Amino acid sequence: MKTNKKKLFAGGLGQLTIPLIAIALLVIFNLIRDPSFFSLGFSQNNDGNIVLAGNLISIINGASELAILAMGMTLVTAACGGQDISVGAAAAIAGGVFIKVIKAFPVINAVTVILAFICACLVAMIFGAFNGVLVAVFRIQPMIATLILYTCGRSIAYWINGGATPNVKSAILSGIGSFIPGIPIPTPVLIVALMAIIFMLLFKLTSLELLTQSVGINESAAKLNGINTTFIKILSFVILGVCVCVAGVIGTSRLGLINHETLLVDVEMDAILAVAIGGNNLGGGKFRISGSIIGAYVIQMLTTTLYAMKVSSTDVKAYKAIVIILLVVIGSPVVKKYFDKVVRQKASLKKKDSKGAAQA
Repeated sequence: MKTNKKKLFAGGLGQLTIPLIAIALLVIFNLIRDPSFFSLGFSQNNDGNIVLAGNLISIINGASELAILAMGMTLVTAACGGQDISVGAAAAIAGGVFIKVIKAFPVINAVTVILAFICACLVAMIFGAFNGVLVAVFRIQPMIATLILYTCGRSIAYWINGGATPNVKSAILSGIGSFIPGIPIPTPVLIVALMAIIFMLLFKLTSLELLTQSVGINESAAKLNGINTTFIKILSFVILGVCVCVAGVIGTSRLGLINHETLLVDVEMDAILAVAIGGNNLGGGKFRISGSIIGAYVIQMLTTTLYAMKVSSTDVKAYKAIVIILLVVIGSPVVKKYFDKVVRQKASLKKKDSKGAAQA
């Protein structure tokens, strides 16, 4: 227990301290405001299945796409010292390809859905590689490089389906976007858990985590040590492309259609904020995927709380901005450095007091 505590608060403000405190404060606030806010129960959905229901499930489920995008965004941030602002547009493209392939078959079954997912994934990875090449090869700042796809991505998604927003009715897609019959937990939540496990295994079985951090901390030193920095940067964008595809497929499956204008609109900023709230350095280097996932849930819980307080949709973004600014400032290097100094001073005084007591 002591070891875990030391890891959490290592260096004054540990990486996970800010998001965990934010979660705790939101939980306390909601419990005071409405003790039944986090109550869980079983209910029957429109398909006649018994499923878990309540605000807590809605928060965890609603943050699924954001959490998945935040995982991939963390890698890009760590390797490149910048962010991809085209993930929402790229997700619309992936969703468009997914629906286009499915509609090409007369019957929707597991095979057609898997084939559609593979096609959408390949397209998203290609666009990710395109962004990666601009950043790694042509040395364009990530936010500027991805501005290209951010600008034209939804237009591409519009062209894929000829400007239409085709509906797709399928029990399989309904299961992906909502619940699998017999399983009371929302499928998107299970997909987030699966993606987190894949990242964990990827980092455990390969040296990707170490290589990514090395490139982000000091690219020149990484090159001198034989690391192919260009490949690592492009790879981070390609992996983000996979995350984009998964998020896009979940989004389209929730609705049962592809709407290029509204699918995951403005999710880019939330994904970047989730990475920042998670304690990751936006300038690159050391990172923690778990922090970004928690950051995504902080944003979603804050949004749900504001709507529960009857805050209008036009005002929600302003209130979110105020809270997020506070969280980001508290987790900034300047504030962390101050807390580190305070912690060291207290530790030094405690050591002196113990020495004085021993001598007495």
